[in-house]
Amino acid sequence: MGLDFGSKTVGVAVSDPLFLAASPVEIIRRDHPNKLRKTLARIEALILEYDVGKIILGNPLMLSGDEGERVRLTNEFADSLRRRTGLEVIMEDERLTTVEADEIMDEADVPRNEHKKYVDMIAAQLILQSYMNRETYKHE
Repeated sequence: MGLDFGSKTVGVAVSDPLFLAASPVEIIRRDHPNKLRKTLARIEALILEYDVGKIILGNPLMLSGDEGERVRLTNEFADSLRRRTGLEVIMEDERLTTVEADEIMDEADVPRNEHKKYVDMIAAQLILQSYMNRETYKHE
C-alpha cells in the first residue's frame, strides 16, 4: 500500500497481486489534522480489504533534500501506522510527485479545477510505483 500523507488528506494506492502496477484507490479526508483515529481505522480497513503486507509512505523531503516540519509529522504518522497495524512502514522519497500527478492529469485532459480531487491519490500511486520499480530492479 502506498500512502501520501498530508495535513488534510491521505492519498491511498495499492499494488496488483504480482507487484507490477500500482493503482490509486481513494483519498481519506481528515477533518482534524491533529487527530488520526479515523484515518488509521480507514487505513486498517483497506489493509484487510486489499491484503496489504507493507506500507510505503511518502517522505516529504524538501527539494534540497533537507527535512522540515512535514517530515517530522510524517515520521510520527509512520510510527502510529507501525504501532496500529504491525506492518513494516518504508519511507519513500516523494519529491515532485504532486507535480508529476498534475502532469498526468493534464495529459489525461482532467480539468485543472478537478485536479485537487485526485492529486493525493495519484501521488500515492507514484510513491508506490517508484518503490516497486526500484525493488524489481534490485532483484533482476
